[in-house]
Amino acid sequence: MKPKRSHKQEQLAKLYDADILPIYAQRFGRMLLRDLSPPPKAMILDVGCGTGYPALDVLRRMDEQGRIIAIDPAQPMLAEAREKAGPLSGKRIFFRSESLDERLSFDDDVYDLVLSNLGLVDVDDPSHALVEFGRVAKPGGRVIATAPLSGSFGEFYDLFREVLTKRDRPDAIARLDHWLVRYPTPAEAEEWMRNAGLVDVAVEHESFQLLFKSSREFFFAPIIEYGPLTDWKEIAGQGQEMQDVFWLIKEAIDAYFGESPFAVTIHAGCLRGRKPLEEERPEEPVRTEGTRPRSRLPQPALTPAGDTGVIPLGTGEIDIIDVPVTGRFLEEDEEDEEDEEDEEKPA
Repeated sequence: MKPKRSHKQEQLAKLYDADILPIYAQRFGRMLLRDLSPPPKAMILDVGCGTGYPALDVLRRMDEQGRIIAIDPAQPMLAEAREKAGPLSGKRIFFRSESLDERLSFDDDVYDLVLSNLGLVDVDDPSHALVEFGRVAKPGGRVIATAPLSGSFGEFYDLFREVLTKRDRPDAIARLDHWLVRYPTPAEAEEWMRNAGLVDVAVEHESFQLLFKSSREFFFAPIIEYGPLTDWKEIAGQGQEMQDVFWLIKEAIDAYFGESPFAVTIHAGCLRGRKPLEEERPEEPVRTEGTRPRSRLPQPALTPAGDTGVIPLGTGEIDIIDVPVTGRFLEEDEEDEEDEEDEEKPA
């Protein structure tokens, strides 16, 4: 079955490069691209390629024999990426639609480099996704992924928790705690990479701030409206209860910050690792009669609920978000409505 697209995905694809990429995704992408030098004739996989950044930047650093396979579940985003790639699409870079939550449709030991700029945000189990990244990488190949770290959007989550506590919503607080597990500390991110079987693991981290002129501009900024807002609403509940929770958060933002901008801190992480060469891998456990061998790649334990940690970051970069407010506050998401054309595949 081909993935469907929604009106909201269409809108996101059209505004992403102008309203989200410069202030957010590019911040992470610059970390990913730092000192990146693909090997000759490299085969590269970009997971969650969006509208083509940073894949097209990586392509400019490759020789003529290098190839990139770029995957994303959203057909409208892929359409934008193909248009930007122009004549290179289908020749040196190949875009295809693929879910990021399932097993990747590639064989083991294929790619010299597996990269993902913020793709881990869009999967239910980031640690398992990294196992897949490691599986499809060649021995000696690298895995580089970016993701927001623990404490990101902390100013908002503090107010969210405060409102839920005052309304005696332990069910929603539990959902919020479960949601926050997806933001690892640097140490937890390193553990995810090692549990994926990777070596030479390192996690680089920087911080920057987004400034919103008011609570309404915060909720209607594309980075929020087309990003985590849908999940935040699910955490808060349904119907009037959800509306009431967000109204109180809106009032709290305006009360606490008054005429000052609402500053939201983002802790950007870049996870780097290498798939070990055959001679570097530990020996497989000996299989004995009546027993099952233990996996060399155990799954990591979940972060304790509510553990957001403190990260010593501080580059102090700031972006000011100034967007027109249109539409109805917290308008419900629109349903998927039409199939997209078949994805482009490499010859």
